Amino acid sequence: MTDTHVTDTAVRTDTVDVRTGVYHDSVTLMQVSQQVRTTPGVTDALIGMGTELNLGLMRDVGFDVPATAGPNDLVVALRGTGQEALAAGLARLEEVFAELHARSRETGTAEEVAPRTIGSAAARSGASLALISTPGQHAVVDALDAVRSGLSVMLFSDNVSVEDEIALKDAAAAADVLVMGPDCGTAVVNGASLGFANVVRPGRFGIVAASGTGAQQVMSLLDLAGEGVSHVLGLGGRDLSAEVGGRSARQALRALAADGATEHVIIVSKPASLAVVEELDGLAGSLGLTVSWATLGRGLPDLTAATEAALTAAGAQVPEWPWWAATEPRPAGEPARGDSLRGLYCGGTLADEAMLIAEEALGPISSNIPLEGSPKVSGQGALAGHTVIDFGDDELTRGRAHPMIDPTLRLEKVREQGADASCGVLLVDLVLGHGSHPDPAGELAEAISAARAEAFGQGRHLSVVVALVGTESDPQGLTSCAHALSAAGANVFTSHAQAVRTALRLLGRA
Repeated sequence: MTDTHVTDTAVRTDTVDVRTGVYHDSVTLMQVSQQVRTTPGVTDALIGMGTELNLGLMRDVGFDVPATAGPNDLVVALRGTGQEALAAGLARLEEVFAELHARSRETGTAEEVAPRTIGSAAARSGASLALISTPGQHAVVDALDAVRSGLSVMLFSDNVSVEDEIALKDAAAAADVLVMGPDCGTAVVNGASLGFANVVRPGRFGIVAASGTGAQQVMSLLDLAGEGVSHVLGLGGRDLSAEVGGRSARQALRALAADGATEHVIIVSKPASLAVVEELDGLAGSLGLTVSWATLGRGLPDLTAATEAALTAAGAQVPEWPWWAATEPRPAGEPARGDSLRGLYCGGTLADEAMLIAEEALGPISSNIPLEGSPKVSGQGALAGHTVIDFGDDELTRGRAHPMIDPTLRLEKVREQGADASCGVLLVDLVLGHGSHPDPAGELAEAISAARAEAFGQGRHLSVVVALVGTESDPQGLTSCAHALSAAGANVFTSHAQAVRTALRLLGRA
């Protein structure tokens, strides 16, 4: 049953369609929204379950959402330039849902019965893993239901309190299952990619990661080195903190110790508690695991160096990491260059790594996710000085998909740097793989070309450096993406650390 409201104004047309008894997870609906938003004439598309948060976001941007809409309803809110645009957007919506349904039929995941609890679904299906992406206030209940039913859990949801995370992970340890999360966006289990994950060859390296894009950087570098992974087990970004104490990391290490395909484990994390690291290192030794550490922090190796150390420890050869020079010719003469570094990121861990490397040469870096002791700024206003912005932070994802799915805000900021005389070098990441935008390099290349052309028109030269995280087997294709970006005037690196140091050299501040 649907309840449709259409609003006409002098400048736009809105439609809100409430569909009762229809459910899709939030990750799927973010991707659907992005695909519908690309329909010609559609200027905005918010498609989500009718939770209090989602309804509030729709009303905040002016949609007239019926008061009867609730969390059990699918709410489709479209804005366009006219009735034809809205009709095209709704038609595209049905096409996308039909494609999803066809794929679920092919993989045997289509729902054939009425909605049920996770526990009852597990009992009927024989599943061993549950992927949960319900709103944070409901996610813990769903996750506990799964754990008590003997399932491991990938908890994509955020806004879960530390206290709830600890209670959930203690329950998982008692049940001898693993909780990956909360806010876990990347995992590979038995070759199956979950959330944002790259297509990598199977192999002997297991990855335990309290980081999403950090795990993707490491798994991609391993693939480029001709090595593969057995499993990538996400933990949630807080797991190696003093509060959470590595609860999921302990379960993950025990699981990998029992896995015959895993010979070497790499533990990846944002800055972690030293006491927790020491405890986990001791546990790994008692389990007979060979472990390498890729934990970010001041004075610690970057992710590339840590991966190289792991390869060496495992007796593997460390390759020259591929990179592509900008092929668009530099303007003649010596045009002026700004003196500031601007980092515009999709990956929070990569943004952290960029600031850790760059602050050694530049001093404190302003950011919306600053390092300790550095200035905090908003990612929404004009940028000044050396600044790194994480577009995946909550401030910039409210009401829209993650920038790896919907890059609109970041692309706008990329173009703005061309008109900013203080910007000398622009540093960005681009993360490929399942879950990411189908053609991220094409759109980013267009924005880079526009920014460089604007700078040249002002008599300036704008250098651009891209850290490209991915593999040749990813749906987007590593080499084809690299060629598109280098043709737009960017220097492209598969090692993020090398990309940051190249940006510093171009700025004259190595």
